[in-house]
Amino acid sequence: MAQQELQLDRERFCCSICLDLLRDPVTTVCGHSYCLSCINSHWDKGEERGSYSCPQCRETFTPRPVLRRNTMLADSLEELKKTGLQAAPADHCYAGPEDVACDVCTGRKLKALKSCLNCLASYCEKHLQPHLQSAPFKKHKLVEPSEKLQENICSRHDEVMKIFCRTDQQCICYLCSVDEHKDHDTVSAAAERTERERELGLRRQTIQQRVHDTEKDVKLLQQEEKAVNGSADKAVEDSEEIFTEMIRLLEKRSSDVKQQIRSQQETEVSRVRELQERLEQEITELKRKDQELKQLSDTEDHNQFLHNYPSLPPLSGSTHSSSIRIRPLRYFEDVTAAVSQVRGRLQDILSETETKILQIVSQVDVLLPQPEPETRADFLKYSQEITLDPNTAHKYLLLSEGNRKVTCVNKEQSYSDHPDRFTGSWQVLSRESLTEHCYWEVEVGGGGVDVAVTYKNISRAGNSDECRFGYNDKSWMLYCHGNSYTFQYNSIQTPVSGPVSSRVGVYLDHRAGVLSFYRVSDTMTLLHRVQTTFTQPLYAGVRFYWYGKTAEFCKLK
Repeated sequence: MAQQELQLDRERFCCSICLDLLRDPVTTVCGHSYCLSCINSHWDKGEERGSYSCPQCRETFTPRPVLRRNTMLADSLEELKKTGLQAAPADHCYAGPEDVACDVCTGRKLKALKSCLNCLASYCEKHLQPHLQSAPFKKHKLVEPSEKLQENICSRHDEVMKIFCRTDQQCICYLCSVDEHKDHDTVSAAAERTERERELGLRRQTIQQRVHDTEKDVKLLQQEEKAVNGSADKAVEDSEEIFTEMIRLLEKRSSDVKQQIRSQQETEVSRVRELQERLEQEITELKRKDQELKQLSDTEDHNQFLHNYPSLPPLSGSTHSSSIRIRPLRYFEDVTAAVSQVRGRLQDILSETETKILQIVSQVDVLLPQPEPETRADFLKYSQEITLDPNTAHKYLLLSEGNRKVTCVNKEQSYSDHPDRFTGSWQVLSRESLTEHCYWEVEVGGGGVDVAVTYKNISRAGNSDECRFGYNDKSWMLYCHGNSYTFQYNSIQTPVSGPVSSRVGVYLDHRAGVLSFYRVSDTMTLLHRVQTTFTQPLYAGVRFYWYGKTAEFCKLK
């Protein structure tokens, strides 16, 4: 009952803004009480609107009221504090659905501050005090709040699991160590953790070194990006300047040709007009003489006619050749033809240079192709774990060893139907797509096995060439006869010379378009290399021709 009264007191004397016990209480005109700082902060936010309202009843005050301390309420609070009233925990101190709750709290539980691995319980700040102050508890192991404490209890013996079984790689309790784990290699969980932390430290060092090295590479790439952008910008600027100069040269040549044509046009037109004027003058003179002859001819007096006839002046010769030949209208057309010929030659030059320039541009490659590894240790730097996809396996192929090994069997497996499954050819593909530097090895059990790579969109249904490795343009394969090899792509076979080994290594540089097959032994022997352009991610695969044959993708790490 007293607890309920205290709870009611808390609710009555809590500020509705901060949800904590009132501090410097003030009361508004409407009768509601708040902490002085809380209500001032609330009204400061409404300053721009010019009106002030009560957070509880929303009554509005204009102008802003002057607040004074509620002395009676403050004195009551002081008295109640002496009787045990304390500020109620704020809502954010209580445990929510995502929080670990205190195991000691009753009613509404507070958030746990720590969990104890010895007590297997979680405690809020108040209930954690014995662990911090009492000597018997100070040896307990406190950790961040955890909901998984019960996982430290043995489900068989209901004991704390403080022992680690290295044989079975699991935590056990003391009774387990003398029962089903008897004679196993066991150590304390703390000792095993120490060892694992040492390994973890080494792995972290490796990761941190790789991070450091990668960050250096990133910086180099950033510098390279800056250099590429700078070089490209300068090339664009210089090219524009050169092409602008070429345009200016063409415009000047065009202007020169135009000026020469106009000058020659003026000269020729002047000559034509001069000759035309002379001819027109000659026509006028001839018409005048013809008129005189006509007058003489019209004279009726014979004596007068004969008297005047001898005085006629002789007809002068023509000032122009009697045969002015007008040439076909091709005066400056030859100039047009010559300019057109120049244009054709220029187009040819531009076409040739464009092809050359584009080829040079396309050869710009910041990330230069990595040289192909030489030793097996070099190849192993690019090792890729390969597992086989059961959904692609033909029903006569049995997968094992964690889907790394496949055996061709004379018994149909109970695989469910799947659109990715090969239904005609005894083939299977990897789960992993291959798009970077990759290296893997396949242990081949006898002849009659293809080691292949293919695009994912290779056909699956039936036994046509579109489905079989090496018989289409989507797949490349090395056929292992047992005593020799044959490479095949798009149905074209290439005999491969070289010593035979049960293990084949496959190296892929997808970006550079390099696919190489190697004989793996004490040394790496190149069997066949493909240089092409891969347009899609690749998948590793194997194909069988006879029952009983096996192929295993080796663990290289």
